[in-house]
Amino acid sequence: MHDTAPVRAGEELNLQALAEFLEKRLPGGAAGLSVEQFPGGHSNLTYMVSAGGQEYVLRRGPLGPVAPKAHDMAREFRILQAIHPHFKPAPEAILLCEDLAVLGCVFFVMERRRGVVIRDSVPEEFAGGGDLPVKLSEAFIDCLATLHSVDISSPDLAALGKPDGFLERQVKGWSERWLRSQTSSLPAMDRIMIWLAQSVPAPSPPTIVHNDFKLDNVMFDSTDPTRVAAVLDWEMTTIGDPLVDVGLTLCYWRLGSVTSLCESIGLYSREQFLAKYARTTGRDLRQIHWYEILGIFKLAVILQQIYFRYDQGQTKDERFKHFDLRVANLVNDALQLLERHE
Repeated sequence: MHDTAPVRAGEELNLQALAEFLEKRLPGGAAGLSVEQFPGGHSNLTYMVSAGGQEYVLRRGPLGPVAPKAHDMAREFRILQAIHPHFKPAPEAILLCEDLAVLGCVFFVMERRRGVVIRDSVPEEFAGGGDLPVKLSEAFIDCLATLHSVDISSPDLAALGKPDGFLERQVKGWSERWLRSQTSSLPAMDRIMIWLAQSVPAPSPPTIVHNDFKLDNVMFDSTDPTRVAAVLDWEMTTIGDPLVDVGLTLCYWRLGSVTSLCESIGLYSREQFLAKYARTTGRDLRQIHWYEILGIFKLAVILQQIYFRYDQGQTKDERFKHFDLRVANLVNDALQLLERHE
């Protein structure tokens, strides 16, 4: 199964400059350098780099202006450096380049992991697996629970975030991002932001928080669906309340293509998901609706930031043309969930 494709027009890398940078920094040098692109994702650009007989992954931010503090590749590199020794599904970070003269952007190189990513259908490798949906569901939840069990007392992990006031900062920070990226008035979003700020629950004990733990950021072992081969996209990782991860994961689990996938192949339902996580971690999930609304809100803001770039002509990627409609649908979902718990 090929998970890469030719590089999209306008997103090419300067191969000569890249080869010169990698030549003395990779074990096998840059001989035979070639680049393909991982076509998934809507923000950062991710490439597969073949050099010196080895394969690597190169990550860089999106083209054009980006939101403040977003797409920080140097931070993601340092996050992976800190987390990989404690949590093996995090790929090893290899090289960081902050010299804009090389590719015109900050980028990093990490190890290439192989496995199966589930997006909107069951891959061929996993077809006809009998109890496969249960195995995949449990492996996914167990992986999240394992991440949330990592001892964060070591200085390298503790430095990733400040748990005190974490939930309040989440609401404030994402509200500010929304206000900066608005392209039209959406009164329901104002109501959601006010409710979130006024209803902050007592936080759970702090852990690593991935902040984008979803099905297509998890790579399963192609020969053993009970094993997670990699967890990807660590740029928003911090230290804080682990239920923030659970809330956002539930949003992906119950919205869009993943919902139909859950129903069609029998992945765990929302209730089964929560029951499994609660059994595994012993955490109190009675306020999970607040975290779920926060998750939908954050997802809406992320899509709005992408749509803002399209609306302002900062990207011409036609995949983003109707993201404003997706944002409106998410806001409506969050509002309905809020009204059920007022």
